[in-house]
Amino acid sequence: MNQARHRGGGHRPAHLFRHVVAGPALPLLIVLVVALVDLHGGAGMIVLPLLAAGPALAATTNGPRGVLCVGLLAAVSGALLGIRHGVPARDLAGVMSALGAVTLASGLAGMLRGRRERVLAAVRSVAEAAQHALLTPVPETVGPFQAAVRYSAAAAEARIGGDLYALVNTPYGVRVIVGDVRGKGLPAVGTAALVLGVFREAAYDEPDLLAVVDRIERSLARNLGPDDFVTAVVAGYPGAGRLEVVNCGHAPPLLVRAAGEVVAVEPVRPAPPLGLRALTDETPGRHELSFADGDQLLLYTDGVTEARDHDRAFYPLAEGLARHLSDEPARTLDALHDELLAHVGGRLHDDAALLLLRKPPAAAEVVHQLTSPRLLLGERAV
Repeated sequence: MNQARHRGGGHRPAHLFRHVVAGPALPLLIVLVVALVDLHGGAGMIVLPLLAAGPALAATTNGPRGVLCVGLLAAVSGALLGIRHGVPARDLAGVMSALGAVTLASGLAGMLRGRRERVLAAVRSVAEAAQHALLTPVPETVGPFQAAVRYSAAAAEARIGGDLYALVNTPYGVRVIVGDVRGKGLPAVGTAALVLGVFREAAYDEPDLLAVVDRIERSLARNLGPDDFVTAVVAGYPGAGRLEVVNCGHAPPLLVRAAGEVVAVEPVRPAPPLGLRALTDETPGRHELSFADGDQLLLYTDGVTEARDHDRAFYPLAEGLARHLSDEPARTLDALHDELLAHVGGRLHDDAALLLLRKPPAAAEVVHQLTSPRLLLGERAV
């Protein structure tokens, strides 16, 4: 993150220029430029109508009061310049009337724009509250794991999308889900909320990870339409260095061994996405594998692996993970996320989620817990 801030500091002049050009100073600048051109060239009536550009543009950056101030400045400048050049009173009155009409119309437009911006700000605050309720922040440590998550919605103004994730510490060990709802918009958000609600409840109730998946499947079968579904990976760590993975039509997680080897965890047998089991005889299988100290598991959505650059090449997630791997999941995901945005040119066209778990060596885990800021403040660790 420090590197990103450092790179941004090199563009301060350009940022200042954009701020001036797109900010409240531009309408005043236009009025002054028109006045200076007229004074220097003596254009008279040819240039005076251009003063209306000041209040017209002010409607995009200022409120009604700012528009009226710019319009007043333009009217005073136009009157003085017209008198200086001996413009006939009838022609000058026409220019003043046009400036007044543009100023009033621009003031009304500025008032409506301000009202829409206030409504949009309220909607954004509701979206942020919904995101925090739906996708609760992942703590730095959950059970025996270090954890981190990075999420980006393709619709930046919405803040939330159809990708989902959850990480809970249960009596049966740490359990995690990462999924992708078919579709976008509010229906996808509603389905994601349904899946997460059922998962969080079933993860605490069901000793068997497959039973957790069955609970989600039954709920979706009752509530989804015939063409709706959710791809998901559900994983659990019951303890004793053993990891369980159930894949329902989702991209395979990436397992990173302590030595740095990156391996895709393919499902033991193909299974349909959640919500489509009734259409096929296939049922998901539970894949069990060892998960030792120093190992890491990356779960993600297809918005990451299907992200393309200008040459239509997919983002190589496995290579990127191996390149940016570290002992701190948050730092690893920061580097991956920055590289992903650079790969697509700065904007994702699909929701993207990354969730990384790392099982630190026992000694490192004790040190991390003892030095945790939450523990130092007397808070209880998750």
